[in-house]
Amino acid sequence: MRDTRSFPHEPQSVPAARRFAMNVLRGASADILEAVELMVSELATNCIRHTNSGFALTIIRSGREIRVEATDRAGGTPTMRSPEPTDPSGRGLKIIDMLSARWGVDTAPESGKTVWFTISDRAAARTG
Repeated sequence: MRDTRSFPHEPQSVPAARRFAMNVLRGASADILEAVELMVSELATNCIRHTNSGFALTIIRSGREIRVEATDRAGGTPTMRSPEPTDPSGRGLKIIDMLSARWGVDTAPESGKTVWFTISDRAAARTG
């Protein structure tokens, strides 16, 4: 199963992306839904904060594996930061690194980049 939705470059796209992901992944375990919701929030926030374009969120379910991709038109490669405890931001990729099975960035100079993560769910295998 593969589902994609585009979102405009506006703050309201962050909760809209979370709702989209939760709807697509209905039936997954509560732990997985909670982790995906947080990671989608981080990806969407980064797209809004660090680009001037909207973004597309793609969710792919294959057996137990769930892959989520956020694609925007900005160049560059995001990197994990080490913020100070009092810094208000800079933890998004660390959160994704901690909660996902794998994550990465695919770049295409002519069209931007895709930041993605995967996570496994036993419930997804039963209901997908």
